[in-house]
Amino acid sequence: MKRIAVVGAGAFGKNHARVVAESSRADLKFVVDSNLKRAQEHAHGAAATCDYRDLKGQVDAAIVAVPTIAHAEVGCALLEAGIDVLIEKPIASTLEEADRLIATAERSGRIVQVGHLERFNPAVVALDRLATLPLFFEVHRMSVFTLRSLDVDVVLDLMIHDLDIVLALARAELRDIRAAGISVLSPKVDIANVRLEFADGCIANLTASRVSTDKVRKLRLFQPQQYISVDYAKQAAAVFTVGGDEGVGFEQVSIDQAEPLKLQFDSFLDAVETHHQPKLSGRVARRTLEVALAVIAKIEEHAGVVAQTLAGWKP
Repeated sequence: MKRIAVVGAGAFGKNHARVVAESSRADLKFVVDSNLKRAQEHAHGAAATCDYRDLKGQVDAAIVAVPTIAHAEVGCALLEAGIDVLIEKPIASTLEEADRLIATAERSGRIVQVGHLERFNPAVVALDRLATLPLFFEVHRMSVFTLRSLDVDVVLDLMIHDLDIVLALARAELRDIRAAGISVLSPKVDIANVRLEFADGCIANLTASRVSTDKVRKLRLFQPQQYISVDYAKQAAAVFTVGGDEGVGFEQVSIDQAEPLKLQFDSFLDAVETHHQPKLSGRVARRTLEVALAVIAKIEEHAGVVAQTLAGWKP
């Protein structure tokens, strides 16, 4: 049974602590948070501490759920201490920090997995089996505004889930990115729309908002003679197929629903136990971060064009 620590007991870290505590394959040994009282509240009987450096020699693996800007600092320190890590998405704030994490993991011979949680959604697992030649994606991810994750914009907070999925399913190299976004309730971009174009002609339109009145998590994929609809939140998928005796066929995909966070943790334990690279490795996550940062750069470029237009506008 692996000894596990959870570093960061905030909105998401507390869920990680619960999942570890409920697992029959792991022993929650520590919960770490800068606020000791919060660490104690979510420790589930484990030890609570304010300093992640206390973990050296005490645990086999750790889940890092601290703010993104601290991922590289905390993750590298744990890896150097001989601890395998599961780091919340995005892997880091910058590509340089992501490279530090990857290099540290390789140098120390440790596992680094990144928490692109939606990949473990049973509906997305089913979609991965159903996708043959994606030609068009339409993706919407909307959330009600909260004070969580305001250290990053909506691209790194929400849209990165869908960027990761589209990049995993697309069959060709990404060729072009167009994007626009605005700030509404925070200093960062709160609403973004992105168009990705791949070398084989596949197009992906993605919209993400954290200032919506409703919570929406939906993806539609179009491929030759098929349309697939996925509802992440309901863990449901449907397939519409053209052809055959009936003209248009409909199938509600059979999906065994499960908590993605538990499936992700089991995958992490598999990697730790076998010492095989996880499918959501540091290098996979770096590629997703690279595209997400390129999207942000395109949004900034578009914002500059709009600013020039407004500067010359007269009512």
